[in-house]
Amino acid sequence: MSCIHTEMHGHVLVVTLNRPEARNAFDRAMAETMEAVMDDYEGRPEQRVAILRAEGPTFSAGQDLKAAERGEVATSSVRGAFGLFRKPPMKPLIAAVEGQALAGGMELTLCCDLIVASTAATFGLTEVRHSLVALGGGCFRLPQRLPYAVAMEMMLTAEPKSAAFMHRLGYVNSVVEPGQALTEAFRLATLIARNAPLAVRASKEIAWLSTAHRWLDEEAWDRQAQIAATVLGSEDLREGLRAFAEKRSPAWKGR
Repeated sequence: MSCIHTEMHGHVLVVTLNRPEARNAFDRAMAETMEAVMDDYEGRPEQRVAILRAEGPTFSAGQDLKAAERGEVATSSVRGAFGLFRKPPMKPLIAAVEGQALAGGMELTLCCDLIVASTAATFGLTEVRHSLVALGGGCFRLPQRLPYAVAMEMMLTAEPKSAAFMHRLGYVNSVVEPGQALTEAFRLATLIARNAPLAVRASKEIAWLSTAHRWLDEEAWDRQAQIAATVLGSEDLREGLRAFAEKRSPAWKGR
């Protein structure tokens, strides 16, 4: 059985972590599989939104520490740790979290654009408990997503926070009853998938890169123009304008 399996529902790809016996901790094989899944997702125009979820009671406990002790690091050749951290997809990615998202498991959610969590979910960067450092983006991405003092508390105390706490700070988009995270993630994915795919991708790329590379205001204008150029010259733009004028739903082609 694959450590990660995928399903398509319309234009929505569901990616499921499938090592519940190991609390969905990542070894090298799982990281390489994730990279292949993300490469495929980015290469298929019909796949407009992806949801990341997990089998079992734990979203992910992060790096498989038994594998790490053997010298096996959960990384892939291009996308980096967990097959995702260094190079997340430039298409939308939604986390549907049930249970614990700890260490690298929380860093997986930092690669996502929207996060849905059940009331039973918890989030934590617990690496320092094991004399590790959150090198999957946690130490530099979390302070971008939370107030600095809160991010530092999570990193330095290693104490997890509840879904309700993370929702109050805007880290989590929706909090739902246990077992309902995937349903709510589907609702959000459907809202995204109905929109023009080239425009959605360009919007995410501008937001992600401007944050990751801390664009200055004066350079952001030129950089966003370069990314948006494909959209502004697309068939989908002409279709969107025609559909608006004709008072009908647009038929996107992704080109």
